[in-house]
Amino acid sequence: MEPRPGRRSRQEESVVDLNAVMAGRLETARRRSLDLLAPVPDDGLVRQHSPLMSPLVWDLAHVGNYEEQWLLRALGGPAVGQQWDSVYDAFRHPRRDRPSLPMMGPAEARDYVAVVRGRVLDLLERLDLDDGPPKAVHRSPAAGEPPSQSAPPPAAELVPGAFVHGMVVQHEHQHIETMLATLNLAQAPDWLPSAQAAPTGAPVAGEVLVDGGPFVMGTDAEPWAYDNERPAHVVELAPFWIDAAPVTNGDYLAFVDFGGYHDPRWWSTAGWDWRQESGLAHPGGWSREGTATWSVNRFGRRHDLVLDEPVEHVCWHEAEAYARWCGKRLPTEAEWEKAASWGPDGHKRPYPWGDDEPTPARANLGQHHLGPAPVGAYPTGVSPWGCHQMIGDVWEWTASDFLSHPGFTSFPYREYSEVFYGPEYKVLRGGSWATHPTAVRTTFRNWDYPIRRQIFAGFRCARDA
Repeated sequence: MEPRPGRRSRQEESVVDLNAVMAGRLETARRRSLDLLAPVPDDGLVRQHSPLMSPLVWDLAHVGNYEEQWLLRALGGPAVGQQWDSVYDAFRHPRRDRPSLPMMGPAEARDYVAVVRGRVLDLLERLDLDDGPPKAVHRSPAAGEPPSQSAPPPAAELVPGAFVHGMVVQHEHQHIETMLATLNLAQAPDWLPSAQAAPTGAPVAGEVLVDGGPFVMGTDAEPWAYDNERPAHVVELAPFWIDAAPVTNGDYLAFVDFGGYHDPRWWSTAGWDWRQESGLAHPGGWSREGTATWSVNRFGRRHDLVLDEPVEHVCWHEAEAYARWCGKRLPTEAEWEKAASWGPDGHKRPYPWGDDEPTPARANLGQHHLGPAPVGAYPTGVSPWGCHQMIGDVWEWTASDFLSHPGFTSFPYREYSEVFYGPEYKVLRGGSWATHPTAVRTTFRNWDYPIRRQIFAGFRCARDA
């Protein structure tokens, strides 16, 4: 039966609804970026606050250039600032070198991202989006082809399921978390948005037993999952114990007070080399004067150390040393994912609590509190095995190197995942308080060097059953 004149068919309504949803999600990400940077003066935007991080204005213009490349040019739209592609190529320019680039200034960057966004929304109105997954997987470049010269896939491979729009939305939220890490290093409290008080915690069991057997790792079902989360595949695990909550400040303080930073027994060879070279003897931001109570510095504001909050700003070496000190180890990422996403019923969950998207009652996400919440604060977000706060609060280091899943194929470009595979990077899981709900799920994989501490990272421990 033909639709009545003046009315849309159900298929047309679905197209319009998905387009509107994507326009809203793009605008949410952009508003979050602009609101975060609004209090920062121009000199704070152009300055490099740490060699580990980009100038904030580079991040802002970069998300606009990324959006232009993927939501305009890759989909047949007009070019706006193609001359900026090299300047804002994250793969080509390490962060420490970006201040020397001929970057846009703050006003120019704001104008640029606004013009790009206007044209993206105009083009989005004319696109036919649908709810299906990407219909094809792009090739990897031929042998010897430079990674930065890999061509984008055809538009027909990017539009189904709004994959490419979801990729750009997630990309901007990921850069917002990076900018929050930069602001933390800048130590300028007047530049921060207001924060809400975190919910109170509650007692949590020490550890839980996860049954052995097969489970499905990765995903084929999540339309916005990155290539490194794919494909879904069966992994067989032995039973294991895993901490019911992330390691807390109080837990970690016991390691510090025991002298754990001064005893090489707890450290790997690489970890002890890092410890001696860095001279560090406690997590990032911690300090105390004499025998006074420990405090923590966040964004230039000093707070008493809250003992039941998850510890953060520890590197992989510190996490591994603590785990060894208490007779445990770090979980593999397969163990972490099973504990977070798989239950005795055999149902794969995109979130520990089930299929429903995150809410403030289930997880500490989206920078509402500007720090971790106490353990036990989200009882409705617990996994089937009884694990708390596996999404949000702190990224969790795992024992695993960042490697591809069996059957991996790059999509839509090699520089997101493939070029980083190898033993030099360790996998983190679960997101942090600074991660947006759009950019996290139980299959989401983050990675970094094992010496990195500026990220909002903590951990939980595991042991063989």
